[in-house]
Amino acid sequence: MASMASEIPPAQPGQVFGGIDTHKDLHVAALLDSAGGLLGTAEFPSTRAGYRRLLGWMQTAGPVARVGVEGTGSYGAGICRELTAAGVQVLEVNRPDRSLRRRRGKSDTLDAAAAAEAARGSNRIAIPKTRDGQVEAARMLRLTRASAVKARTQALQLLRQHIVTAPNQLRDQLRDLSRMELIHTCAAWRPDPRDAADPVVATRIALKKLARRYLHLDEEISDSDVLLDGLVAELAPQLIATFGIGTETAGQLLVTAGDNPDRVHSEPAFAMLCGVAPLPASSGHTKRHRLNRGGDRQANRAIHVIAATRKRSDPRTQAYLNKKTTEGHTPREATRCLKRLIAREVYHLLNPAPHTPPAPPSRPDRRRASAVKVEPPTRGTTLTAPSTGTPSKMEEPAP
Repeated sequence: MASMASEIPPAQPGQVFGGIDTHKDLHVAALLDSAGGLLGTAEFPSTRAGYRRLLGWMQTAGPVARVGVEGTGSYGAGICRELTAAGVQVLEVNRPDRSLRRRRGKSDTLDAAAAAEAARGSNRIAIPKTRDGQVEAARMLRLTRASAVKARTQALQLLRQHIVTAPNQLRDQLRDLSRMELIHTCAAWRPDPRDAADPVVATRIALKKLARRYLHLDEEISDSDVLLDGLVAELAPQLIATFGIGTETAGQLLVTAGDNPDRVHSEPAFAMLCGVAPLPASSGHTKRHRLNRGGDRQANRAIHVIAATRKRSDPRTQAYLNKKTTEGHTPREATRCLKRLIAREVYHLLNPAPHTPPAPPSRPDRRRASAVKVEPPTRGTTLTAPSTGTPSKMEEPAP
């Protein structure tokens, strides 16, 4: 994501800047003064008591302006919540430049000092997710569901591999069954475990266990779907109501934005975060853009699924793609433009612009009101071209 340096207030004299290199069992903290001088370093356990000691240690040197933390989404989540609750501004520190690391070396103390320097200079930083709301709950449920889906797929693949090498009487009995017929048939078997030395019985036992594992995971996934459907519909009904966006894609886009979507300061920054902002790749007389391979790849996948759904079923999207191809774009380039437009739409759905209704006039002029002809609102949508950033009115805009 783009740097948030423009939103960070300048340092005041006497303030100190902290940096934390996070680990599983302990955190290494460093303090810098306003001139960049190292005031000290210390280690603290990654416990609630350790977090309080770390905060107290920082505050003994002066008012803490801001703290740079590495790994706010993993080992640094706990200290990030503690500092935010205490009113300290926390910034997520991105990976340092590799050439600088080669020159300076690497240690926990050096990494903590580099994080403090990044917070002081407002470079290599971003605003972290708060991780204290319903979006965090959705993220946890989605991770658990994704793990169950992966395990269910592995169980089915292993079951079918066992059938390939199973004894002939079992293979002939099972090879022509559909997926669910195969699962229910194997799950209903009652082989005698005392005869497990027999290859036929051992194969039946293995297939039964895999089939029951599949059914158990399938039930777990269904339960997670029920929870996520209600949670995502409550969090972002405007996303679910949009064509081509379902619970899975809406949940991923919510997780990408976080509980504080205002941390993404602009719509181009959100497109960069999702990896759909086109990057210039021009040279000489060649003017072109290339694919962006950065950003959140899961968010990129969600936008790609939305684009694929609309390409199949939405006439407006099909008209937009046809227009792009007639302008000389390849199908891949037209799809990238479509994904960029979808990112713009999602950003404005997640961050609706405040609307203040106009105040009624104190003494309306009846003669003037009768002379004015009120036109009905049009259904067109003004979109912005992804490559130039200039507004363009499309005849049939992609939703």
